[in-house]
Amino acid sequence: MTRRDDRAWCTPSALPPEVLAYGADVEGALGVGAAGKLGVLDLQLASRAGTTRVVGQYQRSPLYVYRPIYLDPVRPDMAFVFMQQQGDGLVQGDRYRTDIDCGPGTAVHLTTQAATKVFRARDNFATQLVNLRVGEGAVLEYLPDPVIPFAGSRLYQRTCLTVADDATVILGEVLLPGRTARSEAFDYDLYWADTEARDPHGTLLFSDRLRLRPGELDDPRSPAVLGRHDVLASLYVISPRMSSAALVTELREALADVPDVLSGATELPAGRGAAVRILGGTSRAVRAAMHCAWERARIRLLGAPIPNLRKG
Repeated sequence: MTRRDDRAWCTPSALPPEVLAYGADVEGALGVGAAGKLGVLDLQLASRAGTTRVVGQYQRSPLYVYRPIYLDPVRPDMAFVFMQQQGDGLVQGDRYRTDIDCGPGTAVHLTTQAATKVFRARDNFATQLVNLRVGEGAVLEYLPDPVIPFAGSRLYQRTCLTVADDATVILGEVLLPGRTARSEAFDYDLYWADTEARDPHGTLLFSDRLRLRPGELDDPRSPAVLGRHDVLASLYVISPRMSSAALVTELREALADVPDVLSGATELPAGRGAAVRILGGTSRAVRAAMHCAWERARIRLLGAPIPNLRKG
């Protein structure tokens, strides 16, 4: 039986030494594993009568979701699931785990209700573990709102994708420099994001690591990292519906005329799709570029433009 209240189960395994250096527990405050610090979301989705439905759900505060909604008139089968969090954001000692199982033939759009804020840490760090399983012929869009690391914050997140050979996945993330209105750009201690994709047999398809430590060798201000840019976005498109070369061409065309960003698209290994990286000076410019790339991929692969997500 799965122990969803188990601190070890909610914490990514084999954390890097650079993360563990910030401490194994929290002193003088709610420790790791205390009530409200182990967030769990476990969803199973299945195709029922031509529509994607949630057939299994477990949630443990502070993570939760409401029932899916259906926003896309072109893809009425697609369930839009908005993940939410009680409280203002991640604090030291938080361990969040999300497991989403998209069954064969399902169509799912998974996103967050708002940006993920990461607060200052003194004795420890926060972690997020996201496991996504996409079955035969299924479609998953996983596009959370941006991460905002506050001054002194430390976050490690790992996104693990298991995707069937004939499934389609559009996965993206946006990282902001911090609370720039408070002159906190790149004042966080650590932001570390590992992304990996495997086939159902466990064979690695690709992995991507983003490690940023202001003031260290991997300082985001380094010319070899972000340079003069403040905002970073990544988009991964995995699908057998179009060749990787053709998909890269489409994404490059979509991004060619987007102003105020530096962008690039390349093929993923093993001919499984394409990856996009976008740099820009503002959240507005980078998110506009992400929208263009996502829209082009969605139209070419799903035959549907982006619907109104009703996020205001």
